[in-house]
Amino acid sequence: MMRVWMLPLLLVLCGAAVAGGLVSSGSRGAAVVYLLGFAGLAAVSSTLVFPKSLGAAEAQRRSAADGWPVVYWRPGCMYCLRLRIRLGRAARRVHWVNIWRDPEAAAVVRAANDGNETVPTVVVTGRPHTNPDPAWVRGQLPAATAKR
Repeated sequence: MMRVWMLPLLLVLCGAAVAGGLVSSGSRGAAVVYLLGFAGLAAVSSTLVFPKSLGAAEAQRRSAADGWPVVYWRPGCMYCLRLRIRLGRAARRVHWVNIWRDPEAAAVVRAANDGNETVPTVVVTGRPHTNPDPAWVRGQLPAATAKR
């Protein structure tokens, strides 16, 4: 669980160190800007920007019932973040599974990617797609929503 927060914590500490140095040299305005910038990077690299994560079994069960895609992701993955941001509000119509919280999910991703934990891996109608284009994933959503 701690490794999920290592990068955000490191970013906040670095921002505080830079801001402290700037304050000691008399640049309070620049210190605030840097601190806010590092805090923003920490927030974006944390799990806070992703919808609530499910377990692999629960996500597969729900996907079978409603037809929504399942996205296997992990914190700190910039490709996962890109997918999340590009989906926008549509990200709520996807089942998100954090592979660092669920060993079964990590096994699903390894099985789909020749033993590698490459994320994001998106499963649509039982077929895995590794790091698909966000526009393609968005295109899969209307069909999934119509089944609901």
